[in-house]
Amino acid sequence: MKRTTLATLFGFAALAAVAYSQAQSDIVIKLTGGTKKVIALPDFRGAGASAQYADLFNRTVFEDVQRSGMLTMAAKSFYPLNPPQQESDLRATPEPAAARRGEQPQAPNCNGRCLPDWGGAPLNANYVGFGYLAEQGGQLAAFGHLYNTAVPDVNGARVFRKLYNAPLTEDGARQMAHQYAADILQQFGVPSLAGSKIYYVSARSGSKEIWVMDFDGANQKQITRFGSITTMPAISPDGRRLAFTTYSKGQPQIMMYSTETGRFIPFRNSQASMNATPSFTPDGQQVLYASTISGYAQIYIAALDGSSPHRLSNSRAIEVEPKVNPKTGTDMLFVSGRGGLQQIYRMNMDGADVARLTTGEGEASNPAWNPDGQHIAFAWTRGYAPGNWNIFVMDVASRETVQLTHGQGRNENPTWAPDGRHLVFSSNRAGGSQIFTMLADGTEVKQLTTQGSNTMPVWTK
Repeated sequence: MKRTTLATLFGFAALAAVAYSQAQSDIVIKLTGGTKKVIALPDFRGAGASAQYADLFNRTVFEDVQRSGMLTMAAKSFYPLNPPQQESDLRATPEPAAARRGEQPQAPNCNGRCLPDWGGAPLNANYVGFGYLAEQGGQLAAFGHLYNTAVPDVNGARVFRKLYNAPLTEDGARQMAHQYAADILQQFGVPSLAGSKIYYVSARSGSKEIWVMDFDGANQKQITRFGSITTMPAISPDGRRLAFTTYSKGQPQIMMYSTETGRFIPFRNSQASMNATPSFTPDGQQVLYASTISGYAQIYIAALDGSSPHRLSNSRAIEVEPKVNPKTGTDMLFVSGRGGLQQIYRMNMDGADVARLTTGEGEASNPAWNPDGQHIAFAWTRGYAPGNWNIFVMDVASRETVQLTHGQGRNENPTWAPDGRHLVFSSNRAGGSQIFTMLADGTEVKQLTTQGSNTMPVWTK
């Protein structure tokens, strides 16, 4: 479970690590895909009022496509000096010049205006995206193109051509860049993360509060203002309800918040010294949480307003962090100390068929289901000194695990992106705890926060 809660409930920290790494395992291939195509993305240029937004637009497009992990980015240092900006800039590939005696024919070079300039060595790009920015009627416009460099005919090589419009602002430039990148990724069957949100805990205001930001770290905003400890956010499947644990009334209690209205929603806490670690069922109609109604922290399920609580786990050990399988809705993960050190377990929704998933070595915490309902991410200290946590992924059926972080500080609280290919997590690798994202193979690590201490992220569409 979350670090603050485990310190309170378990008496030890949260998150986990495993003993070995398998970068090319079946798990990684399933989650991130196989062979990647190569794409070149020469910078868009802007004229007049649009020029000031060109750098932001280009950087956002490049980072979105790179972050997807589906495409290999051609090195910009090898780009031709005169890339196209519009379709009329492209030229048909000329015939090779006649070879001199004893020499090979010279490949034609249009300095960037012919598709083979991008598809041949040294770039060897399978696709090239290009375009330009302009100001039209007080709006920002982008003319974006994508071409397949392997098709000889220029007209046949066009994958798409689109016009994008947005306000003449930084937000407008970022919005158009997300749209253009999403259209590129769509050609490869990759869902865009644009529009998705990350909720997290930040102490930058002086106390731990719930914050929210865009998937790329933009637009960071504070939600709660209790001036107390507020932690462990959980978002409903439709993104309309946010549940979290707060100490603002003394003992840890659960509160509910509407992301649509910005108002708090009534939630009936059980009469107990602690109600915490909330999560939602896949249909969004019930809430699971840990409560000390019976004395020990056990797993309960209740209606959305907290009424009609029903106990699911039954042991004389602390059991927290329930997470229902998003695909089946019939089984759940949870963290328990019933065998000694905290480990990750799975059981049916009626509390039957309890099985330990982790080996029992070290401490394990923060389980999170992949949207496919077959893989989980978690943290583990196996093979490390107590307190050293790393992120792992497990195939639940085979129990095969892959370690994603390696000796880069304390890595905690992994949760999956809506695409099932990315993870968000917190780490102190840069000093204080910050929020990072990465692919499910541990690559493409991006730092999203820099101010204050930031932990416990959850990603929602």
